Amino acid sequence: MILTLKDIVKTYGKGANALGVLDGASLSLKEGEIAALVGPSGSGKSTLLYIAGLLDSFDSGEVELGGVRADRLGDGAKARLRRELLGFVYQSHNLFADFSALENVAFAPMIAGASKHDAAGMAEEILAKIGLEKRMRHRLAELSGGEAQRVAIARALVRRPRLLLADEPTGNLDPKNGEAVFSELLSLAKESKMAALIATHNPALAARCSKKLALVGGKLYDITRDKSLLAKNPIGKEILKNFG
Repeated sequence: MILTLKDIVKTYGKGANALGVLDGASLSLKEGEIAALVGPSGSGKSTLLYIAGLLDSFDSGEVELGGVRADRLGDGAKARLRRELLGFVYQSHNLFADFSALENVAFAPMIAGASKHDAAGMAEEILAKIGLEKRMRHRLAELSGGEAQRVAIARALVRRPRLLLADEPTGNLDPKNGEAVFSELLSLAKESKMAALIATHNPALAARCSKKLALVGGKLYDITRDKSLLAKNPIGKEILKNFG
Protein backbone atom coordinates (compact mmCIF):
# COMPACT_ATOMS: atom_id res chain seq x y z
CA MET A 1 0.00 0.00 0.00
CA ILE A 2 1.19 3.51 -0.83
CA LEU A 3 -1.12 5.20 1.70
CA THR A 4 -2.86 3.82 4.76
CA LEU A 5 -4.92 5.89 7.19
CA LYS A 6 -6.17 4.03 10.23
CA ASP A 7 -8.84 5.36 12.61
CA ILE A 8 -7.95 9.02 12.16
CA VAL A 9 -9.62 11.33 14.69
CA LYS A 10 -9.41 15.11 14.31
CA THR A 11 -11.15 17.72 16.45
CA TYR A 12 -10.83 21.48 16.20
CA GLY A 13 -11.11 23.43 19.44
CA LYS A 14 -11.76 22.21 22.97
CA GLY A 15 -14.59 21.88 25.43
CA ALA A 16 -17.96 23.32 24.46
CA ASN A 17 -16.43 24.80 21.30
CA ALA A 18 -14.96 21.50 20.08
CA LEU A 19 -15.81 20.58 16.50
CA GLY A 20 -15.25 16.96 15.50
CA VAL A 21 -14.26 16.62 11.85
CA LEU A 22 -12.83 13.11 11.51
CA ASP A 23 -14.07 10.27 13.69
CA GLY A 24 -12.17 7.10 12.89
CA ALA A 25 -11.57 7.69 9.17
CA SER A 26 -9.67 4.83 7.51
CA LEU A 27 -8.55 4.10 3.96
CA SER A 28 -5.85 2.38 1.94
CA LEU A 29 -4.54 3.09 -1.55
CA LYS A 30 -2.23 0.92 -3.58
CA GLU A 31 -0.06 1.64 -6.61
CA GLY A 32 -2.11 2.71 -9.63
CA GLU A 33 -5.33 3.19 -7.66
CA ILE A 34 -7.09 6.51 -8.23
CA ALA A 35 -9.77 7.36 -5.68
CA ALA A 36 -12.31 10.17 -5.73
CA LEU A 37 -13.02 11.68 -2.31
CA VAL A 38 -16.53 13.12 -2.09
CA GLY A 39 -18.66 14.66 0.62
CA PRO A 40 -20.51 17.90 1.42
CA SER A 41 -18.68 21.16 2.06
CA GLY A 42 -17.27 21.19 5.57
CA SER A 43 -17.18 17.41 5.88
CA GLY A 44 -13.40 17.34 6.31
CA LYS A 45 -12.10 16.41 2.86
CA SER A 46 -9.35 19.04 2.90
CA THR A 47 -8.41 18.13 6.46
CA LEU A 48 -8.11 14.48 5.49
CA LEU A 49 -5.86 15.33 2.53
CA TYR A 50 -3.63 17.52 4.67
CA ILE A 51 -3.28 14.76 7.25
CA ALA A 52 -2.49 12.23 4.53
CA GLY A 53 0.14 14.64 3.22
CA LEU A 54 1.70 15.12 6.67
CA LEU A 55 0.71 18.79 6.62
CA ASP A 56 -1.72 18.73 9.56
CA SER A 57 -1.79 17.14 12.99
CA PHE A 58 -4.52 14.85 14.35
CA ASP A 59 -5.70 13.58 17.70
CA SER A 60 -5.29 9.83 17.24
CA GLY A 61 -4.81 7.17 14.59
CA GLU A 62 -2.03 6.16 12.21
CA VAL A 63 -0.65 7.39 8.89
CA GLU A 64 1.53 5.10 6.80
CA LEU A 65 3.21 6.27 3.59
CA GLY A 66 5.14 3.91 1.39
CA GLY A 67 5.34 1.35 4.17
CA VAL A 68 6.66 3.89 6.71
CA ARG A 69 4.75 4.79 9.88
CA ALA A 70 4.89 8.49 9.01
CA ASP A 71 3.08 10.02 11.99
CA ARG A 72 5.88 8.89 14.30
CA LEU A 73 8.57 10.77 12.36
CA GLY A 74 10.11 14.10 13.27
CA ASP A 75 9.49 17.21 11.17
CA GLY A 76 12.65 16.81 9.11
CA ALA A 77 11.92 13.18 8.27
CA LYS A 78 8.33 14.04 7.37
CA ALA A 79 9.55 16.75 5.00
CA ARG A 80 11.92 14.30 3.30
CA LEU A 81 9.13 11.73 2.94
CA ARG A 82 6.86 14.34 1.37
CA ARG A 83 9.57 15.28 -1.12
CA GLU A 84 10.24 11.64 -2.01
CA LEU A 85 6.69 10.31 -2.25
CA LEU A 86 4.08 13.06 -2.58
CA GLY A 87 2.68 15.50 -5.09
CA PHE A 88 -0.03 17.95 -3.98
CA VAL A 89 -2.48 19.96 -6.11
CA TYR A 90 -4.53 22.66 -4.40
CA GLN A 91 -7.82 24.20 -5.56
CA SER A 92 -6.01 27.53 -5.76
CA HIS A 93 -2.88 26.81 -7.75
CA ASN A 94 -0.43 28.51 -5.31
CA LEU A 95 2.04 29.34 -8.06
CA PHE A 96 4.75 31.98 -7.81
CA ALA A 97 3.40 35.05 -9.61
CA ASP A 98 6.83 36.37 -10.62
CA PHE A 99 7.95 33.02 -12.08
CA SER A 100 7.30 31.70 -15.56
CA ALA A 101 5.42 28.42 -16.01
CA LEU A 102 8.75 26.69 -16.60
CA GLU A 103 10.32 28.20 -13.47
CA ASN A 104 7.31 27.26 -11.32
CA VAL A 105 7.54 23.61 -12.40
CA ALA A 106 11.34 23.41 -12.28
CA PHE A 107 11.35 24.74 -8.73
CA ALA A 108 10.13 21.41 -7.31
CA PRO A 109 12.96 19.21 -8.63
CA MET A 110 15.53 21.88 -7.79
CA ILE A 111 14.37 21.88 -4.16
CA ALA A 112 14.78 18.08 -4.23
CA GLY A 113 18.40 18.45 -5.37
CA ALA A 114 18.30 18.44 -9.17
CA SER A 115 20.57 20.80 -11.08
CA LYS A 116 19.04 23.85 -12.73
CA HIS A 117 19.66 22.29 -16.16
CA ASP A 118 18.11 18.92 -15.26
CA ALA A 119 15.16 20.54 -13.49
CA ALA A 120 14.43 22.70 -16.55
CA GLY A 121 14.53 19.63 -18.78
CA MET A 122 12.08 17.79 -16.54
CA ALA A 123 9.78 20.82 -16.48
CA GLU A 124 9.87 21.23 -20.27
CA GLU A 125 8.98 17.57 -20.77
CA ILE A 126 5.91 17.55 -18.56
CA LEU A 127 4.66 20.97 -19.69
CA ALA A 128 4.82 19.75 -23.28
CA LYS A 129 2.75 16.68 -22.32
CA ILE A 130 -0.09 18.89 -21.09
CA GLY A 131 -0.03 21.18 -24.12
CA LEU A 132 1.85 24.15 -22.69
CA GLU A 133 5.00 23.92 -24.79
CA LYS A 134 4.25 27.38 -26.26
CA ARG A 135 3.42 28.94 -22.87
CA MET A 136 6.45 27.84 -20.84
CA ARG A 137 8.03 31.31 -20.69
CA HIS A 138 4.83 33.10 -19.73
CA ARG A 139 4.32 34.42 -16.22
CA LEU A 140 1.22 33.72 -14.13
CA ALA A 141 -0.60 36.94 -15.15
CA GLU A 142 -0.27 35.92 -18.79
CA LEU A 143 -1.93 32.53 -18.29
CA SER A 144 -5.63 31.66 -18.18
CA GLY A 145 -7.11 29.95 -15.12
CA GLY A 146 -7.06 26.59 -16.87
CA GLU A 147 -3.46 27.06 -17.97
CA ALA A 148 -2.37 28.05 -14.46
CA GLN A 149 -4.00 24.95 -13.00
CA ARG A 150 -2.23 22.82 -15.61
CA VAL A 151 1.06 24.33 -14.44
CA ALA A 152 0.15 23.45 -10.85
CA ILE A 153 -0.53 19.84 -11.87
CA ALA A 154 2.75 19.70 -13.79
CA ARG A 155 4.58 20.99 -10.72
CA ALA A 156 2.99 18.30 -8.53
CA LEU A 157 3.81 15.50 -10.96
CA VAL A 158 7.17 16.57 -12.41
CA ARG A 159 9.12 14.35 -9.99
CA ARG A 160 6.78 11.39 -10.63
CA PRO A 161 5.58 10.98 -7.03
CA ARG A 162 4.16 7.67 -5.87
CA LEU A 163 1.11 9.40 -4.40
CA LEU A 164 -0.85 12.41 -5.67
CA LEU A 165 -3.15 14.30 -3.31
CA ALA A 166 -5.48 16.78 -5.04
CA ASP A 167 -7.92 19.12 -3.28
CA GLU A 168 -10.73 20.09 -5.69
CA PRO A 169 -8.19 20.61 -8.50
CA THR A 170 -10.86 21.80 -10.96
CA GLY A 171 -13.12 23.59 -8.48
CA ASN A 172 -12.24 27.08 -9.75
CA LEU A 173 -12.58 26.22 -13.45
CA ASP A 174 -15.54 26.28 -15.82
CA PRO A 175 -16.89 22.84 -16.84
CA LYS A 176 -15.02 22.71 -20.17
CA ASN A 177 -11.65 23.66 -18.68
CA GLY A 178 -12.30 21.49 -15.63
CA GLU A 179 -12.90 18.42 -17.78
CA ALA A 180 -9.76 19.07 -19.83
CA VAL A 181 -7.55 19.62 -16.79
CA PHE A 182 -8.95 16.56 -15.01
CA SER A 183 -8.35 14.42 -18.10
CA GLU A 184 -4.72 15.52 -18.21
CA LEU A 185 -4.28 14.87 -14.51
CA LEU A 186 -5.69 11.34 -14.85
CA SER A 187 -3.60 10.64 -17.93
CA LEU A 188 -0.36 11.64 -16.23
CA ALA A 189 -1.24 9.75 -13.06
CA LYS A 190 -2.04 6.55 -14.97
CA GLU A 191 1.07 6.87 -17.12
CA SER A 192 3.23 6.98 -13.98
CA LYS A 193 1.17 4.25 -12.22
CA MET A 194 0.91 6.44 -9.15
CA ALA A 195 -1.84 6.30 -6.54
CA ALA A 196 -4.08 9.34 -6.24
CA LEU A 197 -6.66 10.68 -3.80
CA ILE A 198 -8.70 13.45 -5.43
CA ALA A 199 -11.33 15.49 -3.60
CA THR A 200 -14.08 16.53 -5.99
CA HIS A 201 -17.72 17.64 -5.96
CA ASN A 202 -18.23 16.66 -9.59
CA PRO A 203 -20.01 13.30 -10.12
CA ALA A 204 -18.86 13.01 -13.75
CA LEU A 205 -15.22 13.41 -12.75
CA ALA A 206 -15.55 11.07 -9.78
CA ALA A 207 -17.01 8.40 -12.07
CA ARG A 208 -13.73 8.31 -13.99
CA CYS A 209 -11.75 7.25 -10.91
CA SER A 210 -11.14 3.60 -10.05
CA LYS A 211 -12.90 3.94 -6.68
CA LYS A 212 -15.13 6.47 -4.93
CA LEU A 213 -14.87 7.24 -1.22
CA ALA A 214 -17.48 9.23 0.71
CA LEU A 215 -16.66 11.16 3.87
CA VAL A 216 -19.80 11.16 6.03
CA GLY A 217 -19.96 11.86 9.75
CA GLY A 218 -16.18 11.80 10.02
CA LYS A 219 -15.88 8.29 8.57
CA LEU A 220 -14.94 7.04 5.12
CA TYR A 221 -17.14 4.72 3.08
CA ASP A 222 -16.50 2.97 -0.22
CA ILE A 223 -19.51 4.07 -2.28
CA THR A 224 -19.65 0.81 -4.23
CA ARG A 225 -19.13 -1.53 -1.29
CA ASP A 226 -20.90 0.35 1.52
CA LYS A 227 -24.16 1.41 -0.13
CA SER A 228 -26.32 -0.15 2.59
CA LEU A 229 -24.46 1.76 5.30
CA LEU A 230 -24.61 5.06 3.41
CA ALA A 231 -28.34 4.59 2.76
CA LYS A 232 -28.99 4.78 6.53
CA ASN A 233 -27.75 8.38 6.65
CA PRO A 234 -29.53 11.36 4.98
CA ILE A 235 -26.21 12.75 3.73
CA GLY A 236 -25.21 9.29 2.59
CA LYS A 237 -28.45 8.94 0.65
CA GLU A 238 -27.77 12.20 -1.15
CA ILE A 239 -24.24 11.06 -1.99
CA LEU A 240 -25.57 7.78 -3.38
CA LYS A 241 -28.07 9.75 -5.47
CA ASN A 242 -25.33 11.87 -7.03
CA PHE A 243 -22.32 9.56 -7.01
CA GLY A 244 -23.68 6.02 -6.66
